Amino acid sequence: MSESQTIDIMRIMDMIPHRYPILLVDRIVEFEPDQYAVGLKNVTFNEPHFQGHFPRMPVMPGVLIVEAMAQTSAILVVQTLGKAAEGKLVYFMTIDEAKFRKPVTPGDTLMIHVTKERSRGGVWKFRGEARVGDVLCAEATYSAMILDK
Repeated sequence: MSESQTIDIMRIMDMIPHRYPILLVDRIVEFEPDQYAVGLKNVTFNEPHFQGHFPRMPVMPGVLIVEAMAQTSAILVVQTLGKAAEGKLVYFMTIDEAKFRKPVTPGDTLMIHVTKERSRGGVWKFRGEARVGDVLCAEATYSAMILDK
């Protein structure tokens, strides 16, 4: 894979408005505009949600895993539509068929695979999977609406 096929954190922050502590994608490691993207999230113990979820057995909240899928999808949208889409807000419209199969814990490298199912106007539908190694940890189908700021 060439460097041109990856997107680093600095470029991600140009593309979507999210910032720490809610920016949940560290790098895009593979993508095909208008088709799919694969994001990477290094899960670390010092993230604020682990203070309370759960102190003796830290588990990344499922809603944050789905949010990481959505952010990866938003990056795919910007990569597809170009600079005109940078900084636009993407709002969830639906989250369907969400399943959480294995806990994600500190030290894991979460690989977020998203595929565009369809788009019409400003509404896009995606299928997302989150994996640690070869193990499927979470999956969902969701749709989002792209709006100006």
